[in-house]
Amino acid sequence: MTETYTIRGETGDWEVVVGLEVHAQVTSNAKLFSGAATAFGAEPNTQVSLVDAAMPGMLPVPNRECIRQAVRTGMAIEAQINRWSRFDRKNYFYADLPQGYQISQLYHPLVGEGAIDISLDDKNPDATGKRIGVERIHVEQDAGKLMHDQHPTQSYVDLNRSGVALMEIVSKPDLASPAEAGAYLRKLRSILRYVGSCDGNMEEGSMRADVNVSVRKAGDELGTRTETKNVNSVRFVMAVVEQEAKRQVEVLEAGGKIQQETRLYDPDRNETRSMRSKEDAHDYRYFPDPDLLPLELDDAFLEECRASLPELPDAKRARYEALGITTYQAAVLTAEVEAARWFDALLDAGVKPAAAANWTTSELFGALNRTGKDIANSPVSPAQAAELLGLVADGTLSGSLAKQVFEVMLETGDGAAKVVEDRGLKQTSDTGAIEKVIAEVMAANADKVADYRGGKDKLFGFFVGQTMKAMGGKANPAVVNDLLKTALG
Repeated sequence: MTETYTIRGETGDWEVVVGLEVHAQVTSNAKLFSGAATAFGAEPNTQVSLVDAAMPGMLPVPNRECIRQAVRTGMAIEAQINRWSRFDRKNYFYADLPQGYQISQLYHPLVGEGAIDISLDDKNPDATGKRIGVERIHVEQDAGKLMHDQHPTQSYVDLNRSGVALMEIVSKPDLASPAEAGAYLRKLRSILRYVGSCDGNMEEGSMRADVNVSVRKAGDELGTRTETKNVNSVRFVMAVVEQEAKRQVEVLEAGGKIQQETRLYDPDRNETRSMRSKEDAHDYRYFPDPDLLPLELDDAFLEECRASLPELPDAKRARYEALGITTYQAAVLTAEVEAARWFDALLDAGVKPAAAANWTTSELFGALNRTGKDIANSPVSPAQAAELLGLVADGTLSGSLAKQVFEVMLETGDGAAKVVEDRGLKQTSDTGAIEKVIAEVMAANADKVADYRGGKDKLFGFFVGQTMKAMGGKANPAVVNDLLKTALG
């Protein structure tokens, strides 16, 4: 896919081996084992049930929707769906974990092996991709949150997140560079958002990654890995891979050993710091949760999950390319689910695919970037865009006039036809009016007319520009070109 990523050390080149454990908050109306709400930004400890607070005698009850969303996610990456799975208790003490254990899945996860295809060059139709293996997806409950900045000598606990449903999506160690790690995380986020199983808002903590990194000489066995916890952006994940790999190479070349440990990333200093030694599964004393029966999925449930899946990014991208849209435009249009839905609505309104893609990726996306808006809050709807492009297609508007109309639409929210009528922006194909202006332009530039007729063909563009300028951009460019060719001889 790309040239092999290596770190050049004093003793030679080192390869990087990366695996990601992504924690994705499940889109649901309640927590994994209680009916408490999960809205972001609520006041501390206002979304906590007796189950979440681990009050004596409280028993967990699985949320069917959380299980459904995890199964749909597994199906979207063509993973093995395990009809029989089981919850385990992961035992450890921490102040934000009121139960003293986390309900998770270790030995029998809900979803088994799958894969995600990535590419590092969306502009190149011939670029080869890479398939990244997914080892498993299991569901588990989140812990609460310690708040250290509320009191000078004490830490407070907010249990709003306690019991929130997470999918832990564990990749195989198939990633070999910062760029591949970034591409994988972006693709996974896109799939989750298409499926609707996670909103992917990393800045809000609903999707975060634990980054496992090791280094080795080419052909050697896997090195000792470190795990950098809770990295909350694609850019930071890529930085962790780069900086942690460099640190490990420096340690090894200085004669040291890599400790299997958990680390934290400091984005201000762009470095990882040791947090604690890395525990193994046996350190957590996993055992089957005695309060929860195994999950058994029947055919009807699985069929409903599969039938509810939307068209996914790769399939949508292939469909767009089959419509004549360029590889790059198809990649841009399918990267975010909101953009793809907006564009599909534009196509459904009857706009030709190539024209729709050109206008959306240039004019619309350019305007949204300029105004700091996303497509979900676009002031111009697909129906309004279709009306505008229809006026271009039927000759009512030239390209330059369409830009003017679009700017007014952005400001006012009015439809294209209303803007054209109110502002008098209709394109003219009146040959008499255009011929009159051409005659005036030629009379004012007699020297350039002589030069053109003497063989300077490139001056033709000058006459087109002068004519369009004199007519305020309202002349039909095709008619202007034809009439100028005749007049100039």
